[in-house]
Amino acid sequence: MNDTCSSPLDRLSRLRGILPAAVMILVLTATSGCVQTALDDLGGAAPQISTKTMAEMRKKKISPQSPVLVRTFKEESELEVWKQDASGRYRLLKTFPICRWSGKLGPKKTEGDRQAPEGFYSVSRSMLNPKSQYYLSFNLGYPNRLESALGYSGTALMVHGACSSAGCYAMTDQGVAEIYAIVNASLAGGQTSFQVQALPFRMTAKNMAEHRNDPNFEFWKTLKPGYDAFEATRKEPRISACGAKYVFNAEFQGGDPEDPLAACPARIDTPDPAVAARMQTEDAELAALLEKNGPSHLTAYVDGGMHPSFRALLKQDGPKKLAEKISNIDYPVSRPDAALADPYEKD
Repeated sequence: MNDTCSSPLDRLSRLRGILPAAVMILVLTATSGCVQTALDDLGGAAPQISTKTMAEMRKKKISPQSPVLVRTFKEESELEVWKQDASGRYRLLKTFPICRWSGKLGPKKTEGDRQAPEGFYSVSRSMLNPKSQYYLSFNLGYPNRLESALGYSGTALMVHGACSSAGCYAMTDQGVAEIYAIVNASLAGGQTSFQVQALPFRMTAKNMAEHRNDPNFEFWKTLKPGYDAFEATRKEPRISACGAKYVFNAEFQGGDPEDPLAACPARIDTPDPAVAARMQTEDAELAALLEKNGPSHLTAYVDGGMHPSFRALLKQDGPKKLAEKISNIDYPVSRPDAALADPYEKD
């Protein structure tokens, strides 16, 4: 399996004249030295779950082999790893800072548009690459069935290391090694594939309202029910596609629709009360916020983004020391916002 996010030389030729000089140096540093150093540190062995993470799993009564789920958020530049506990619900295990993602908020549609994907993906063991040119990686499976039907194009869109992106979600080598070890253990433990929810931002009513003027707003409204379903139940939403959009936790008369662009058949499922209640609350809050016509969130895009912790290091120490420092960042990222607390946490 070969990653084709782009070669280092391709990336630099595209970025030259677009990114600030400091970030250009960061890209050079990450692509010229980071990968080989990390491989040498591992001695060629497959990455293992860290002692600290194993202790966190024990604390939360989670098995290393239990199912895993991953969420990425572009605007926050964060990747979440969730693990299933004995109750069948997922618990947040770790939040990793994304070192680089390219493009802007919104879905990937065309080969070469530098967009990191947004949508719902399923990653099987065959999509993991322990010999990636970007240290370690797993393929998101873009384009998925819906995206293929819509005519979207692109190949080998990854979560990988090396802190450099041209359409992928790039982590530090230390970060991707930890993520890779966790998902690999789940797949080795019997999970046939794990879900990746690649989202533009945490899809609260407030965040949605702040992006009301974005051209992707209507598309994001089709992602939000999947986000809400997971938030309400901490269970992996079942993904279908019809009517040219995602449909979540649906059972259809005649079975799952084969054509993602055809009209949705009649649904025969009974809505989950917890999901229905959350969606009702969120829809009402969003409608009220849109009615107020408050301030819209406007982002001046240069090219993608990186987690604030990396930007702070870049500003404080300059790009020459950044590559060294990011390899020693302690995960997970601190998230003090009470609104992000997990209602199912029982510790």
